[in-house]
Amino acid sequence: MAGASARAERVRRSAKREADVRARHPKLGGFILAVGDDPRSTKVWDQGAVGEERVGATLEAARPSGIEVLHDRRIPRSRANIDHLVIAPNGVWVVDAKRYLNGKLTCRDVGGWLRADRRLYVGSRDRTALVDGVLKQVDVVAAALAAAGLGDVPVHGALCFVEVQLGWFAKPFTLRGVSVTWREHLVAPMLAPQALAEATRVNATVELSRRFQPA
Repeated sequence: MAGASARAERVRRSAKREADVRARHPKLGGFILAVGDDPRSTKVWDQGAVGEERVGATLEAARPSGIEVLHDRRIPRSRANIDHLVIAPNGVWVVDAKRYLNGKLTCRDVGGWLRADRRLYVGSRDRTALVDGVLKQVDVVAAALAAAGLGDVPVHGALCFVEVQLGWFAKPFTLRGVSVTWREHLVAPMLAPQALAEATRVNATVELSRRFQPA
């Protein structure tokens, strides 16, 4: 299920905080918990889960268009997970969902006269590391497909924002080979030509499902 591991982490952290507070304050623990709230480091897992769920719903609605979707998949030998793996007509897509409630999404060139340096910003913060994170996931998925004899299957990366502020004429863009987009524009590029054979798509779905277990 999309967002399942993020919600589970939120519950785990909240339960740990409650146990710690009650252990330190046996008499006043209940009152402290009633008037206090979980720290931001805990609540942010809820924010992430909502983003994954909404992107997941968009992808699920697109299944009749000819895609398969695997949600919330654990990367082997890692604590990290892949939000969504989409097996589409033109290849496999690694989709990372991000929900930012403050700040406008922009692409800025911070380089000098002789060297372009395009970076991803949300508000005043440089979030280019998010693109690098998708690229690492793309490499992992490509390696898994190659190990299964499916090295010819293209693997694309997409960073899909939820509820982020956009300019009036904002359009999705590509940064370092990763599609930076939002839900309204997420699916269309997956259905572009360069169609894979049906048998190849089935094999890719089976292998990815096996190699990337539910988180």
